[in-house]
Amino acid sequence: RVQTARKLNLQSLKTMLEAQGVPFPPAGVFLRVFKQEELLEFWARGGGAARYQLIRSYPICAASGVPGPKRREGDLQVPEGFYLIDDFNPWSRFELSLHLNYPNASDRMLGMPGRLGGDIFIHGSCASIGCLAMTDGVIRDLYLACIAAWANGQRGIPVHIFPKRLNEAGMEALRLEYSTRPDLLAFWEGLKPGFDYFEAHRHLPRVRVAPDGRYRVTPP
Repeated sequence: RVQTARKLNLQSLKTMLEAQGVPFPPAGVFLRVFKQEELLEFWARGGGAARYQLIRSYPICAASGVPGPKRREGDLQVPEGFYLIDDFNPWSRFELSLHLNYPNASDRMLGMPGRLGGDIFIHGSCASIGCLAMTDGVIRDLYLACIAAWANGQRGIPVHIFPKRLNEAGMEALRLEYSTRPDLLAFWEGLKPGFDYFEAHRHLPRVRVAPDGRYRVTPP
């Protein structure tokens, strides 16, 4: 399947990157997801201090659940927070798949002990039970870009998953829609600094997890 992906998608992927001034293989790849907008953004950068460039925005083909983090196995939720792609599956039942490191340290502290679940992927085939499903053509683009960046030295491909764009308008919309859920609003306020930093700098912030499970975002 990887060979097929290279045959079908590699040249167009290189063209997409080069159109934004990013050589192939990229020095870094970053994926950003907005659940309510049903959108996955593919960012990449060249070497050195190069800023990330938006290569393409892809519609998410299928995703289960509602806004909010994943807290237990079987809740059908797509996670929210700051994750990494830490493995690649070229033999996936869903064309190709990119494994997320869910549960991360925050999830382990704040989720249901012993029942957090796992096996969360970005994959093809347009069917989802807690995963982010793209079309087969899109997952070929993403898979090739991620393995190229990995081979070029990037260990762990960052994936930031938000309920929606967490600018002021987005936060105000969430405050109105979820006024009876202070727990969710507090969680999203904790994600907003990560969104804001990347919007301002086009570099990735440093993300830590505090002893209470909340994210702490600082400059790199």
